[in-house]
Amino acid sequence: MKNQLIITGLALLAITSCSKENNPNSNTVGGVTNLMDGGTWRITYFTNDNTDETSNFTDFDFDFGKDEKLTAKGPSTNNGVWSITDSNSSDDDLSELHFNISFLSPQNFEELSDDWEIIEKNKDVVKLKNVSGGGGGTEFLTFTKN
Repeated sequence: MKNQLIITGLALLAITSCSKENNPNSNTVGGVTNLMDGGTWRITYFTNDNTDETSNFTDFDFDFGKDEKLTAKGPSTNNGVWSITDSNSSDDDLSELHFNISFLSPQNFEELSDDWEIIEKNKDVVKLKNVSGGGGGTEFLTFTKN
């Protein structure tokens, strides 16, 4: 009987841990990945070198798909990759998560390519920032769900 209670407790703990990892509300790699994979997003704010460049992206919808495929559809289609990484996987601190974006072209999409820090997220908005090295400024990028 005691062994059965221990096994049941461990099974419940495992189920709870797995569901937290993939819950879009959790501050985990799986949680943020599931949040972004649930529909298309648009850029509602982007500053680069203290210049507001949001207008470069207003006609595009971003699809953060499976297998790290990123597609921006609008007047043209631009393909890239994305991922979420955790610099300290032993906790679920939002500041430890990094939102990685990479586009090889065109130039304005290359400016989105970086290892962004997630500063805020909910089911409708994900806010990112990047402090450029070498004396550069701080860049901000906000995705809002369509």
